[in-house]
Amino acid sequence: MSILVIDVGTSGIRAAVVRPDTTVAVEHYREVLPDTPMAGLVEFDANVLADVALDLAARALAEAGPVDGVGITNQRASAIVWDRATGEPVGPALGWQDLRTVTECLVFQADGLRFAPNQSATKVAWLLNTYDPERSRDLCFGTPDTWIAWRLSQGALHVTDLSNAAVTGLINLDGGTWDDSVLAKLAIPAAMMPTIVDSTEVLGAATALDGTPPIAGILGDQQASMLGQGVVEPGPAKITFGTGGMLDVVVGPDRPRFDTRGGGGTFPIVAWRRDGTPTWGLEAIMLSAGTNVEWLRDDLGILTSSAQSHDVASQCETTDGVVYVPALMGLGTPQWDYGARGTLLGLTRGAGRPQIVRAVLEGVAQRGADLVDAAEADGAPPIAAVRIDGGMSRNETFVQLLADATQRTVEVSPVIEATTMGAAFAAGLALGTWNGLADIAATWAPTYSVEPGAPLDRARWAEAVRRAGGWFPELSGLDF
Repeated sequence: MSILVIDVGTSGIRAAVVRPDTTVAVEHYREVLPDTPMAGLVEFDANVLADVALDLAARALAEAGPVDGVGITNQRASAIVWDRATGEPVGPALGWQDLRTVTECLVFQADGLRFAPNQSATKVAWLLNTYDPERSRDLCFGTPDTWIAWRLSQGALHVTDLSNAAVTGLINLDGGTWDDSVLAKLAIPAAMMPTIVDSTEVLGAATALDGTPPIAGILGDQQASMLGQGVVEPGPAKITFGTGGMLDVVVGPDRPRFDTRGGGGTFPIVAWRRDGTPTWGLEAIMLSAGTNVEWLRDDLGILTSSAQSHDVASQCETTDGVVYVPALMGLGTPQWDYGARGTLLGLTRGAGRPQIVRAVLEGVAQRGADLVDAAEADGAPPIAAVRIDGGMSRNETFVQLLADATQRTVEVSPVIEATTMGAAFAAGLALGTWNGLADIAATWAPTYSVEPGAPLDRARWAEAVRRAGGWFPELSGLDF
């Protein structure tokens, strides 16, 4: 059974048709960048998002022929509010990176409610306070998966899966229902919330598409990347190295022992829910990964392309003592220091372009090892191997450095964007294309694997991170 996947990312939208043998028959992509009207604000036009998604889906179907179902994967926690009767958004959609509600998060924290500005909760409240202060309109809320399902079903489906709902900041800790007390404190009407469904379930027809295939799978992007790389049980971890970096692992059927953030700096997530039963995981976050290579290319001008970083770094065997801490946006897991900044240490007159480029790649690899250590510290079973996707997974020098830093086998995904494959698996599980998670795990075949060599100096790395911390003390004092 072929599956149409609609993948709504932060910077673009992809529509692809995946065959039962896991090959991608057709793929169309279009860049759709968010707007940044001023520093800290990130928003987008929800109608443009949906129009592009439906257009690309129609093109993929016209080229590949009929499909048996649709899977949706998406950027998580972005907030869209629209009128139930007209289907028109009330205002701009707020992207997950939007920071306009930082103050509100701090105020609520003083009242015992812990929200992060990248969660949906305070974004929904802001949209309501701005466009429906009296709470008199019949409105709907949704993350991008909800909005795409609404548009595909022409208003028949108002749903979200648990992997997306669980990162809104609005669900009960049991992971199954919206928290009415939190909704009340934020003055969010319960009637505007979508129904929480399984991640793999036949939900209804996509009547906006030729052939009206059923929508059968919904997953947040990082959870889809897990599934796409066969991370379906404890053991391996996946890290997506894009603009930032996200490590995700499966811990099992039981919720991690902490409510919001563990001592190691990771967060509990719902990996997916099948037949009403959630599978739980942990997530560790690197705030900047590929951004550091882009800095070398676009701002310093010492690279003509990101791919060139492999060739330049290969010109030296070591960094000759140069260390780079990739904290351009602060440090995420495990420190969560928003006031830390990128730091270049150990420069001498002999430190040149190769050493600096290699130090940047090595710094991102060391941060990857930090994420692995944090996940294990917060209760993840021992991580046997690291599976990676994203743009940096195509850099052979970086892959070896990651293996050296983590002292684990690194397995490279055959597709750069494993989210697409994961959404196809989610829908295919509901439709019978694949019988179970064991079938999904059996499809994993890395492009290649790298074994660890000589370990990188983790003690020296820890000292470099310490020096990078607290550069802006007022930002370092923020904690969500």
